[in-house]
Amino acid sequence: MYGAKDKSWPQRVTIIAGECLFLGFAYWFLFMNGNVAFHLPQGDMQRNLMLMVCGLVTFFRMSWMTVYLLKRGISWGEAGGVLFAFAVYYMGFTVLGGIRDKPLDGVDGVALFLFFAGSLINSLSEWLRDRWKKIAQNQGKLYTGGLFKYAIHINYFGDVVWVCGFAILTRNLWSGLVPILLLSMFVFQNIPVHDRYLRKKYGVAFEDYEKKTKKLVPFIY
Repeated sequence: MYGAKDKSWPQRVTIIAGECLFLGFAYWFLFMNGNVAFHLPQGDMQRNLMLMVCGLVTFFRMSWMTVYLLKRGISWGEAGGVLFAFAVYYMGFTVLGGIRDKPLDGVDGVALFLFFAGSLINSLSEWLRDRWKKIAQNQGKLYTGGLFKYAIHINYFGDVVWVCGFAILTRNLWSGLVPILLLSMFVFQNIPVHDRYLRKKYGVAFEDYEKKTKKLVPFIY
């Protein structure tokens, strides 16, 4: 998937359309008694509102990245994987959190902080890189500035952080599986594949970058 140059508009439109459907389900479940249709407990209204806000923030942020920031092509296989992840975030977290009749408390404050901090890390790192790449003299060069000076895959780190926050907000232990699986996918699949691509494309420049920069978690790993 890395290095592909086609626009992949059918895949991009499919991803955004799928997100809209998943968000529609979330709204129905949280605010239109969708839980009754499944004979599930009714959750706390304030929690439901925060779950919906997190879903909407994720939708607008990811749609902006899908349409504007992501320049490479998207295969149908990757699009399917992205849609599955969004289904988990928008519908899975909605159901797991929407049945929790527990008022918001300090733990939820931490959850929202993690969600917005991770969202900022992910989107800001991508936006700064996009601005840098648009400068003519930077064409063909490896970007190691901005937030990427703290970790080679700082955007993935942001993803893990905001998904952790979203999961904690549900106050459901089953949600904890999602960030664990996401982290495992990054460590054992995405990062090795991406690193091989970057090593092949940038050669010594990337090898030097690897030697002095953490892979995923700033200052740790």
